[in-house]
Order: sequence, then structure tokens, then C-alpha cells
Amino acid sequence: MSGEQAESNAIVLEDEVRLAIDGDRAALENLVRAIQGDIYGLALRMLCNREDAEDATQEILVRIVTHLSQFDFRSKLKTWAYRVAVNYVLDVKKSAVERLHLSFERFAEDLTQGLGPEAPAETEHSLLIEEVKVGCTLAMLQCLDRPHRLAYVLGEILELPGPEAAEALDISPSLFRKRLQQARTAILTFTRSYCGLASDTAPCSCNRLLPAALRAGKVRVDCYDFAATGSSFRETRAVVRQVEQARWALEVHRSSHPRASSVDFARRLIDTLDAGRDPLVG
Repeated sequence: MSGEQAESNAIVLEDEVRLAIDGDRAALENLVRAIQGDIYGLALRMLCNREDAEDATQEILVRIVTHLSQFDFRSKLKTWAYRVAVNYVLDVKKSAVERLHLSFERFAEDLTQGLGPEAPAETEHSLLIEEVKVGCTLAMLQCLDRPHRLAYVLGEILELPGPEAAEALDISPSLFRKRLQQARTAILTFTRSYCGLASDTAPCSCNRLLPAALRAGKVRVDCYDFAATGSSFRETRAVVRQVEQARWALEVHRSSHPRASSVDFARRLIDTLDAGRDPLVG
């Protein structure tokens, strides 16, 4: 999205806020629907679990709607919404994956021990390969603590400009840059050492991980938490390599697109309003 398009969308969103505050249900639904995907994407990358992310998204959106009248229009609506999301994520209890206390060293050990001796042949796109790839990138992020993970997700994956990311995190721009650089370095070091998508000498490939992931129940042939469309390791690697080499590690994450939540949070909130359970009443 170009800068002009982003600015235009921000203006439209702010118009919807004004209408929603005045009681316009359609505007409120449009507003929530416009931001629910980004909020879910942030929650999923922070919590690494679809159900936890959906619960968090619902709570965050209720907080946004409940406090909408407090939005002062001095920042972009989406930046303010991310601020609400950040406050929730920092306070919410650790997810099941976070309670594993993953480190890059432990994650690397788990990956290398799970590699099959040979990669299965890839003759077509596979949802299983995509499930492994997305799951791996989400797990990699869990090796960062929450403050550094937030900096990386907002600043790199969601591409929020530095000043807006710092505002969403309620930290100084200099501290944001420091956290982002530390997170970048950690992700880059790990990816270059272990991820075959970004390194020709790294041992790991998504298809080599698949057999062990199936045996351990981390992926299942009848249920996909993360995969939206099939992919292959070779084709994903080709996509990653289209950017300059210094950005391969980041492209591994940006080319990973977890499927959207099946929950229509906007409709759910409007139904709650229409049923008389008004989330706008704190």
C-alpha cells in the first residue's frame, strides 16, 4: 500500500469513528471490520495460538469500542488501536507456547532433532508444508521476549513507521529503534544459521520437518490452524530470494501469511449491541 493510500484510508477510518461515536451502527461495524484483521495478526504473532489470538482479538476490540470516545484524533486511529492492543497483550497471561520459555538455542535444537534424513518429494502445493512454515515462523518469534517481539512485529512484519510504532508501544523513538535492532539481529542470526529459506547452508527445510511434525501432532492432515493456501519449500524460497540478501530473513516472515480468523468480530460486536448487551457501556 502506498503512503497516499494509507493516508486516505486513515482519513476514512477517522470519519467512521466520528459517526460511530454519534451512534451510527453501520459506521461502527465498518470501523471494527477495517481493523480486526490487523489486530488478529498482531495477537496471533504474540500468542502463537489461534484460539488464544481470537480470544485476545475479541477483548481488544471490545476495549477499542468501549473507549472509542476517548480517541482524540491527534494520532491515526490504527496507531491508537495498536496501542490498546499492546496494552492488552503486555498484560494478558502467557500463552501455552510462551510457557514453554523458548529460546533460540532450544528452538534450534528442536528443529535439528526433528529433521528427516531426506526431504519428501514435492510435486504439488501442500497445505501441510504451509502449516509447518507458518507455525515455524510464529514459534521463532516466541524466542523474543514480549517487548522485543512487539517491536519486531509492529516495525518489520506489519511495517508500521517508526514514530507510529513507538507511539503504539508508548516508548521513545530511540528505545523503539534499539529494541527493533536487537530483535532484527537475533532473528537474522538464527535464520541465517538454521532456515533453508534464507540460507543455502542452513540445515532446515519445511518439507524435511514435516514427517516429524506429523508424528508429534504439531500438524494434522485434517486440521489447519495457520495454512490458508498450499505452498512448497522450493517456491517459497524463490519468493524469499527475490529481495536483496540482507532482507532474506525478514522476507521469511513477511511471506508467511497465517490464515485469517473465521470469526467475524465486527458482526459479533454489532449483534451484541442489538441484543442490548452494549460494550460501549463501561
